[in-house]
Amino acid sequence: MRQTLKSAFLAGITLLAAACGPKAGPSPFVRVEDGQFIRNGRSYSYIGTNFWYGPILASEGQGGNLDRLVRELDTLKSLGIDNLRVLVGGDGPDGVFSRIEPTLQKAPGVYNDTILTGLDRFLVELGKRDMQAVLYLNNSWEWSGGYGQYMEWAGSGKALIPLLDGYGPFMRQMAGFATDEKAQELFFNHLKFIVGRTNSLTGKPYSEDPAIFSWQIGNEPRCFSDDPAVRKGFIAWLSEAARLIKEIDPNHLVSTGNEGLMGCEADPALLEEVAAIPGVDYMTIHIWPYNWNWARAESLVEDLPSALEKTDEYIRAHVEVAAKYGLPIVAEEFGFPRDGFSPERSATTVGRDAYYRHLFSKVGKELAGANFWGWSGFARPQHTQWERGDDYAGDPAQEAQGLNGVYVDDTTVEIIRQSISNLNN
Repeated sequence: MRQTLKSAFLAGITLLAAACGPKAGPSPFVRVEDGQFIRNGRSYSYIGTNFWYGPILASEGQGGNLDRLVRELDTLKSLGIDNLRVLVGGDGPDGVFSRIEPTLQKAPGVYNDTILTGLDRFLVELGKRDMQAVLYLNNSWEWSGGYGQYMEWAGSGKALIPLLDGYGPFMRQMAGFATDEKAQELFFNHLKFIVGRTNSLTGKPYSEDPAIFSWQIGNEPRCFSDDPAVRKGFIAWLSEAARLIKEIDPNHLVSTGNEGLMGCEADPALLEEVAAIPGVDYMTIHIWPYNWNWARAESLVEDLPSALEKTDEYIRAHVEVAAKYGLPIVAEEFGFPRDGFSPERSATTVGRDAYYRHLFSKVGKELAGANFWGWSGFARPQHTQWERGDDYAGDPAQEAQGLNGVYVDDTTVEIIRQSISNLNN
């Protein structure tokens, strides 16, 4: 029944998009047909990256650096990368430990216009290069505010910080978001504001901008609980978010940002519920071998064969579910630390290079896309833990700067270039 309802919903959305969209030639908006992405009338697979800080770089205030943004985008385009996964903006006040800044939404419905214009400018710069962004609107983790900030605004108490309070207490607190109607209402208001926005620089509604690949409900949305009531609330929240996005913008794809089984309490039944949500156009998975104890910090290279085997198993575990619901799969976030688990720029990336090469080989086969985490490019971090005034890198504020990020002069860049060339030939 769920699959039938989803099929009917998607058919209606397709008709609506056709009625609202361009009337001639291949659509500039990516769509899904028979479990594949279609872009400009052709089947489309891609290798991209995570570039969470793009709108901040594109701004003219704190953190803004348009020269660097142009340099980074030109470099990525020269590698063949045209898909960037990007944070719309952070939530809450600046100056919070391990939170990125400047944030976009300072209080419920109160926005930093500088960052909003940065988001507008970022999309303009992508459009100039025929690049696209996956724009995620929320975060289950603390580094951009997300769940915890909405719950704090809704009156549920001070949001915990994992690096200070521990991940166990943090996750138990975050489980409350799935049933916190007031916190969710604040998020839905934010969603409607952003998805319904008109670009201040071009006068073009976001809903009509091909520089957007998809709207994403959040970064790694989880329910953080085995409680049936929490799980029910989690699915209801994701479902309502997807419905709202499609109602406002029928032209663009919608994705959840979920990690797959690891974001579903390792429960295949919950994974199916997420995949079956009407309006969700493709399945997302995230893969973190070190974080998931598939590779040890002291033996990253030695543990690589086991990590690759587990990676293959993880991908296979999602293929059947995705096919059942006609969904392409994108490994939109994955990372592998520098050798020796060192954040230093001088540290080698033998293990990472091999891991990237292996995962990229899955694109165009089991995977429709893959976005590595994350692009550090020309960044030169001054501190292991990000501090105000430091360059933004692929590793956000709660992570050791340089540990997972890819710099422009890393040997990994050649692996990326070769893999994209192989995919396109």
